[in-house]
Amino acid sequence: MQIVSTILSICNASSFVQFIAGSSFVGLDTIYNDAPEPWQIGFQDGASPTQEGITELHDTIFFYLVVIGFGVLWVLSSTIVNFKSTKSQIVYKYANHGTLIELIWTITPAIVLIAIAFPSFKLLYLMDEVISPSMTIKAVGHQWYWSYEYSDFINEDGESIEFDSYMVPETDLEDGQLRLLDVDNRVVVPVDTHIRFIVTGQDVIHDFAVPSLGLKVDACPGRLNQASVLIEREGVYYGQCSEICGVYHGFMPIAVEAVSPEKYLAWIDSVA
Repeated sequence: MQIVSTILSICNASSFVQFIAGSSFVGLDTIYNDAPEPWQIGFQDGASPTQEGITELHDTIFFYLVVIGFGVLWVLSSTIVNFKSTKSQIVYKYANHGTLIELIWTITPAIVLIAIAFPSFKLLYLMDEVISPSMTIKAVGHQWYWSYEYSDFINEDGESIEFDSYMVPETDLEDGQLRLLDVDNRVVVPVDTHIRFIVTGQDVIHDFAVPSLGLKVDACPGRLNQASVLIEREGVYYGQCSEICGVYHGFMPIAVEAVSPEKYLAWIDSVA
């Protein structure tokens, strides 16, 4: 009952009632994977407001970059064509000052920097803000695996729900699983819920990173870092340790599975 009451405070109560009223049990199905693809050069599809903001800021800055790049290329090309020595024997030794052009190349970059700074500051503030989290998950980096603790829930032994998460070896992969990305125990979370991740390291510095969710938090031994995330759609979101942590650094992936509140309730009941 303690687990059920805790979940009801996290998830919508009406959803819970609809789940109980259903005649059939719905298991944790395999759903769409948010993972990198071969030859991918862009961002993965954002599944959180944070990642959507990062993608939008990137696209805005890239637009400025393209415009400025073409502008500089045009000025450089015009200078080469109009002032080359073979075109005229007159040396432009007095062309060493231009008030207008100096004003342009001073004011324009300042305006561009201001246009970039304001949305950047807004996004940085939103990324660091932890908005009344409904649940907390502690992620601990080890050489070379992750362990997780659901401190909001207590199992039959009166302890928090804890488990380790190891990469699935290539020889044990099943159909649909991803090499170097799938794990034996995924982090299961509900959608449309404010979730706080508390991240630390057990031995050396690691980094908890899930690109589709806009998460990237250093896992430092002796220090607790936190990040907030709101997942907007169901799916399996893959990440990896993003800090060189030893010889098997590339073999400690992260898999976050976002499900509906009903499926999350079923999962909690199965592991408690």
